[in-house]
Amino acid sequence: MVANLCLSCGACCAFYRASFHWSEAEDHTAAGVPLKMTKKLNDFRLVMRGTEGANPRCIALLGDISRSVRCSIYKRRASVCREFEPSWQNNAHNPLCDKARLAWGLQPLKPDSWFNPKGFPKAA
Repeated sequence: MVANLCLSCGACCAFYRASFHWSEAEDHTAAGVPLKMTKKLNDFRLVMRGTEGANPRCIALLGDISRSVRCSIYKRRASVCREFEPSWQNNAHNPLCDKARLAWGLQPLKPDSWFNPKGFPKAA
Protein backbone atom coordinates (compact mmCIF):
# COMPACT_ATOMS: atom_id res chain seq x y z
CA MET A 1 0.00 0.00 0.00
CA VAL A 2 1.00 3.63 -0.52
CA ALA A 3 1.60 5.81 2.55
CA ASN A 4 -0.17 8.81 0.95
CA LEU A 5 -2.62 7.89 -1.79
CA CYS A 6 -3.10 11.54 -2.72
CA LEU A 7 0.33 11.49 -4.36
CA SER A 8 -0.99 8.98 -6.88
CA CYS A 9 -4.38 10.65 -7.38
CA GLY A 10 -4.85 14.44 -7.63
CA ALA A 11 -8.48 14.12 -8.75
CA CYS A 12 -9.83 16.69 -6.28
CA CYS A 13 -7.35 19.31 -7.55
CA ALA A 14 -8.62 18.75 -11.07
CA PHE A 15 -12.33 18.56 -10.32
CA TYR A 16 -13.33 21.23 -7.78
CA ARG A 17 -13.02 25.00 -7.62
CA ALA A 18 -10.57 26.03 -4.89
CA SER A 19 -11.86 29.31 -3.46
CA PHE A 20 -10.91 30.86 -0.14
CA HIS A 21 -10.97 34.13 1.82
CA TRP A 22 -8.60 36.81 0.50
CA SER A 23 -6.85 37.01 3.88
CA GLU A 24 -5.15 33.67 3.16
CA ALA A 25 -3.08 35.22 0.35
CA GLU A 26 0.58 36.14 0.76
CA ASP A 27 -0.13 39.86 0.83
CA HIS A 28 -2.08 39.41 4.10
CA THR A 29 -0.59 36.28 5.69
CA ALA A 30 3.04 35.27 6.07
CA ALA A 31 3.64 32.27 3.79
CA GLY A 32 0.13 32.64 2.35
CA VAL A 33 -1.08 31.49 -1.04
CA PRO A 34 0.99 33.13 -3.81
CA LEU A 35 -1.08 35.93 -5.37
CA LYS A 36 0.17 35.12 -8.87
CA MET A 37 -1.62 31.77 -8.62
CA THR A 38 -4.98 33.31 -7.73
CA LYS A 39 -7.76 35.34 -9.30
CA LYS A 40 -10.36 37.52 -7.61
CA LEU A 41 -13.66 35.65 -7.36
CA ASN A 42 -15.60 38.39 -5.53
CA ASP A 43 -15.01 41.02 -2.85
CA PHE A 44 -14.37 38.35 -0.24
CA ARG A 45 -12.86 35.38 -2.02
CA LEU A 46 -9.97 34.43 -4.27
CA VAL A 47 -9.83 31.32 -6.43
CA MET A 48 -6.85 29.25 -7.49
CA ARG A 49 -6.13 29.86 -11.17
CA GLY A 50 -7.26 26.99 -13.30
CA THR A 51 -10.10 25.98 -10.98
CA GLU A 52 -12.51 28.76 -11.91
CA GLY A 53 -13.65 27.31 -15.23
CA ALA A 54 -15.68 24.43 -16.56
CA ASN A 55 -12.71 22.03 -16.70
CA PRO A 56 -10.86 22.77 -13.47
CA ARG A 57 -7.24 21.94 -12.78
CA CYS A 58 -5.38 23.86 -10.13
CA ILE A 59 -2.34 25.76 -11.36
CA ALA A 60 -0.38 24.44 -8.36
CA LEU A 61 -0.98 20.79 -9.28
CA LEU A 62 2.04 19.16 -10.89
CA GLY A 63 2.09 15.73 -12.50
CA ASP A 64 -0.40 13.33 -14.05
CA ILE A 65 -3.77 12.60 -12.46
CA SER A 66 -3.97 9.00 -11.22
CA ARG A 67 -0.22 8.44 -11.61
CA SER A 68 2.02 10.83 -9.73
CA VAL A 69 1.06 14.31 -8.52
CA ARG A 70 2.08 16.91 -5.99
CA CYS A 71 1.11 20.41 -4.95
CA SER A 72 3.77 22.95 -5.83
CA ILE A 73 2.66 25.17 -2.92
CA TYR A 74 1.80 22.45 -0.41
CA LYS A 75 3.03 24.34 2.67
CA ARG A 76 1.31 27.51 1.43
CA ARG A 77 -1.95 25.97 0.24
CA ALA A 78 -5.32 27.46 1.18
CA SER A 79 -7.55 26.23 3.98
CA VAL A 80 -9.99 24.71 1.48
CA CYS A 81 -7.17 22.40 0.38
CA ARG A 82 -5.88 21.75 3.89
CA GLU A 83 -9.35 20.78 5.08
CA PHE A 84 -10.20 18.45 2.19
CA GLU A 85 -9.61 14.94 3.46
CA PRO A 86 -9.53 11.91 1.22
CA SER A 87 -11.95 9.16 2.04
CA TRP A 88 -10.94 7.01 4.97
CA GLN A 89 -7.62 8.73 5.66
CA ASN A 90 -8.83 9.46 9.19
CA ASN A 91 -11.48 6.74 9.31
CA ALA A 92 -14.13 9.00 7.77
CA HIS A 93 -15.84 8.71 4.41
CA ASN A 94 -15.70 11.76 2.11
CA PRO A 95 -18.21 11.47 -0.75
CA LEU A 96 -16.59 14.49 -2.45
CA CYS A 97 -13.35 12.53 -2.73
CA ASP A 98 -15.27 9.62 -4.25
CA LYS A 99 -17.00 11.91 -6.75
CA ALA A 100 -13.73 13.44 -7.97
CA ARG A 101 -12.03 10.04 -8.22
CA LEU A 102 -14.94 8.56 -10.19
CA ALA A 103 -14.87 11.54 -12.58
CA TRP A 104 -11.25 10.64 -13.36
CA GLY A 105 -12.00 6.93 -13.76
CA LEU A 106 -10.57 5.99 -10.36
CA GLN A 107 -12.28 3.72 -7.88
CA PRO A 108 -13.36 5.26 -4.57
CA LEU A 109 -11.00 4.65 -1.67
CA LYS A 110 -11.92 2.02 0.89
CA PRO A 111 -11.37 1.98 4.64
CA ASP A 112 -8.39 -0.35 4.24
CA SER A 113 -6.76 1.77 1.49
CA TRP A 114 -4.52 3.68 3.88
CA PHE A 115 -1.28 2.37 5.28
CA ASN A 116 -1.58 2.33 9.06
CA PRO A 117 1.51 1.15 10.91
CA LYS A 118 -0.45 1.31 14.18
CA GLY A 119 -2.60 -1.49 12.83
CA PHE A 120 0.27 -3.97 12.74
CA PRO A 121 0.37 -6.53 15.54
CA LYS A 122 3.08 -6.05 18.14
CA ALA A 123 6.11 -8.29 18.06
CA ALA A 124 6.20 -10.97 20.74
